[in-house]
Amino acid sequence: MKLNKLTLALASVMTSSALVLSGCLSDSDDTKTFKSIEFTNTEAPSTAEKMAQTYTESSAIVTYTDGSTEEFPLTYEKLFGTLDTVGTNPHPAGQLYDINGSPLMDPNGAPLIAETPDSNSLLKVGDKIFMVSHLEYDWLYADGSRAGSRAPMGMIQTEISQDDDGDLDAVDQKPIDFSGVDGLWIPCFGSQTPWNTHLGSEEDYDMQYNPLNGSYSRTTAAINAMSTMYFNNTRTANPYHYGYFPEVTVNEDGSNEVVKHYSMGRGTWEAGKVMPDSRTVYYGDDGTNVALFMYVADKAGDLSSGSLYAGKVTQTGSYSGNFEWIKLGSATDAEVKTLADTTTFDDIFVNEAFDETTESCPAGTTHIQAGSTFDECLAVKPGMEKAAAFLESRRYAALKGATVEFNKMEGIAVNSADNHLYMAISYLDRGMLDQGLPASMEHLKMEKVNAGATFTLPMSGGQTDSDGNTIDSPHVVTSMMVEDMLMGVDISADQFGNIADPNRIANTDNIAFSDKMRTLFIGEDSGTHVNNFVWAYNVDTKKLSRILTNVSGSEATGLQVVDDMNGHAYIMSNSQHHGDFISTMNADLEAQLDAQNINKFDANFGYIKGMPAIK
Repeated sequence: MKLNKLTLALASVMTSSALVLSGCLSDSDDTKTFKSIEFTNTEAPSTAEKMAQTYTESSAIVTYTDGSTEEFPLTYEKLFGTLDTVGTNPHPAGQLYDINGSPLMDPNGAPLIAETPDSNSLLKVGDKIFMVSHLEYDWLYADGSRAGSRAPMGMIQTEISQDDDGDLDAVDQKPIDFSGVDGLWIPCFGSQTPWNTHLGSEEDYDMQYNPLNGSYSRTTAAINAMSTMYFNNTRTANPYHYGYFPEVTVNEDGSNEVVKHYSMGRGTWEAGKVMPDSRTVYYGDDGTNVALFMYVADKAGDLSSGSLYAGKVTQTGSYSGNFEWIKLGSATDAEVKTLADTTTFDDIFVNEAFDETTESCPAGTTHIQAGSTFDECLAVKPGMEKAAAFLESRRYAALKGATVEFNKMEGIAVNSADNHLYMAISYLDRGMLDQGLPASMEHLKMEKVNAGATFTLPMSGGQTDSDGNTIDSPHVVTSMMVEDMLMGVDISADQFGNIADPNRIANTDNIAFSDKMRTLFIGEDSGTHVNNFVWAYNVDTKKLSRILTNVSGSEATGLQVVDDMNGHAYIMSNSQHHGDFISTMNADLEAQLDAQNINKFDANFGYIKGMPAIK
């Protein structure tokens, strides 16, 4: 391993992991045929010492077609941390850069190193393996306090070696150059396309706001950060250049190409997941009062042009409903990029003040709450429909009558065999509850579940949009519901500080589905569990197993399923902000974090090994 350790003490406490399925069975079982797999449960930690660790006590139990079973204990290996240097890269993995590739410095003059690894894509390219990883966000600090903005962010590309046993090693690394697409802002979750590229995201909270509704200071801070830090004051950042899906293509020689898909619309994207037809894509839209979007590309394997839709839900039960789809428009990346370069918010909308006394909007405008709880009164100016659809996708969806009430929509995953989509809602709250709004604005009236839920959304072909036109996709969501074991359970605070049942999923975030294992993997981003977990849920047996517990306060991110890579399979899972955001953390736990040298400004990448190949 060509790796310089800056934090050797973290080697025994891996805060980012991947689950590796070894490429062969035991010698005596090499003729057996895989039938199914289940995971034993790792108990939630109950001591301060274990709460300060990342570990698994799980095994994988494989059943073969002859009826026999075999148990495989799981163990950890570490790849690298965000404070480590890998191969020829002289800078730490988490280092952030400006448009010229020069390292950024924080307000205190120190290297600006992100401790927030998120999405991973482990990609086999020819005879080589590369991993594309996100560095999600970093706050700008001055004198120990937030300076009011986040920083320009990035992705890293790591070359990975693989031995005959399936063990992985990080051998070289470099930052990915986003200078050709105006830089990168808050890349959160991501996915892998069927054509073997990485589809990233821009969770663009800071540049999504209307400068006339009271949120302009946050937008100003974000524009200032990009302008001064990334562009070195050579130009002023344009907020309409952020909030899209970047696609990274990695070549066998280690070179790469980056594009942003403007025709997929603009929002606070967690992840875009491409369906098995290589044309249909669903989006996780994070934030308050958000929508579920669907994109249907014109050509398979090409996301540069297509049609954008937003879902409208008719609630049918406590946590269920039926979907119809509203077409917002069709466009190419080039068309929308031109609009982004030349268009302002005021070019697109008539924007009037909401009358608090009458709780109404002026004639000619429509009352919406899109992306926030602000009451807005908007109308699209004549001829600006395409700009509204692709630059202000959530607001335009609301104006067209779509459901813009989802809260903290996170990961998206697909079960190909059953033609089901899975949608993570981290906190079932806010717009999803009964807000007492007009019926045109309120399609959802669910009960609050602070621990969130993972929804199942069946899909089918032969569907039409709200105008009666055929949607050219076999993967159109028709309804939504929640299986019992995928619903979080709120509790009064227990002795450890959990305010959600530690034996159930809380605040689902990253999700990934393995078709071969028939298993949905779920990583938590929870302020309701003292330790965040990674879970395995078998969709046939309905068994839920905790397979990983992370160091207290750290978020589980970066889930990816690779069913077969050179005879081995992997499930990636990162973590970030160790020891943070747990208000109930007691003195014993803080002492254990110190004793085990947990650095809150570091985060790690690695993997678990021990499972057999899934053939």
